[in-house]
Amino acid sequence: MAKEKTLFACTACGFETPKWVGKCPGCGAWNTMEEAAVITGTAAGKSGKIAANQRPGTGASPMLLGDIPEDVTVRVSTGIGELDRVLGGSAADNSGLVEGALMLIGGDPGVGKSTLLLQVCANLARSGKRVLYVSGEESAKQIKLRANRLGVTNMPNLYVLAENALDAVEEKLRHLQPDVAVIDSVQTMYRPDMPSAPGSVSQIRECTSLVMRVCKETGIACFLVGHVTKDGAIAGPRLLEHMVDVVLYFEGDKMQEYRLLRAVKNRFGSVNELGVFQMTGEGMVEVLNPSEQLLSRRAKGASGSVVFCGLEGSRPLLCDVQALASQSYFGTPRRTVGGADTSRVALLLAVLEKRANQKTYNQDVYINVAGGLELSEPAADLALCLAVVSSLRDEAIGADVAVMGEVGLAGEVRAIPQCDRRIAECRRLGFTTIVLPRENLRRIKDEEGVKLIGVDTVMQAISVLF
Repeated sequence: MAKEKTLFACTACGFETPKWVGKCPGCGAWNTMEEAAVITGTAAGKSGKIAANQRPGTGASPMLLGDIPEDVTVRVSTGIGELDRVLGGSAADNSGLVEGALMLIGGDPGVGKSTLLLQVCANLARSGKRVLYVSGEESAKQIKLRANRLGVTNMPNLYVLAENALDAVEEKLRHLQPDVAVIDSVQTMYRPDMPSAPGSVSQIRECTSLVMRVCKETGIACFLVGHVTKDGAIAGPRLLEHMVDVVLYFEGDKMQEYRLLRAVKNRFGSVNELGVFQMTGEGMVEVLNPSEQLLSRRAKGASGSVVFCGLEGSRPLLCDVQALASQSYFGTPRRTVGGADTSRVALLLAVLEKRANQKTYNQDVYINVAGGLELSEPAADLALCLAVVSSLRDEAIGADVAVMGEVGLAGEVRAIPQCDRRIAECRRLGFTTIVLPRENLRRIKDEEGVKLIGVDTVMQAISVLF
């Protein structure tokens, strides 16, 4: 006889324990243990039978590596170039959706996940692909209302299914055989043969495993929508991200104009690509030239503003780095940072104090990267330093000047990667003066119409611009 047993599983890492604990022994998170009921039966080695909640394997035989056929991966364009770029599509054919891939997309509520996927479904249906949109959160009429707002009407190949039971969803997938499927969301799906509630660790794990098996057997490319926790991570066990082929995160506040789509895992391409979208009344609109958009509202002639050219995957991206330094009237000056690493900014302020004789010990310093971007690469160090110096001196840096370079603890400016691509992007947008590490200048040919200034230290960069 099968016996029901209760376990407690961590929603952050999936660690299981027979007793409830306040702090997870696996990852150290607090209040993440949820009760999950599991069914155990007679071991297969003794009874020769498979448990009710298990399925037989594929029965495949081992093959020599050289005998495996080298089929070319089939890619299909989603009709949205920014999404194709993040999915790993090539620049030649601009296609990024791989046949049989299981993709997970997460983001804050209201950021535009369902809107973007419904637009993708419409584009694929127009191209002749059969698409199934499964919703466990909304009714078919609610999806119809969103489709009318997006102008998605009379799609002969777009099917909508409002269902939570994953066994019924599997039956429809195998019967309809769509080219692409969307399940919104995986936390609302449940296996009827499991006693745990939808959204629990065991349900999410088993539901994702079932969808993955269907995708690999039938070749259906499937998008899974995932809810996120208050910390920004996808809700459910960490195993969920390991099981899928692609993990995408939609970033951006509901009050901001731009949405950023990043890939944190991609078995079919790079994880460093960035897609930029703009939320409008007609849905998500891709931003084809984000550098020009981010700099269009820059306040020219204002102190504390520096243009930096960063790299997001293969795309050079110009942004406005802003700094504001004001007299502090408290014992400890404030350090408020948005869009950059706070500890990195504190390090750079110490370098300016010690190596460049810029007094910041009595100054409140505020850092902001316009447009909601997050600068994580060290190449932005020199731009951050010069923005602070510009605000301290209340002197503006020229509107046609771009700055890039990594700063060390000794005040030296170190070389940065792919500097030629950054220079080409600055030149395309009309910047005539570029301050960069001298080491990079030795490896770059002279650019016509652009003045390249190589510096070895932060002091040299300050003396050049001020």
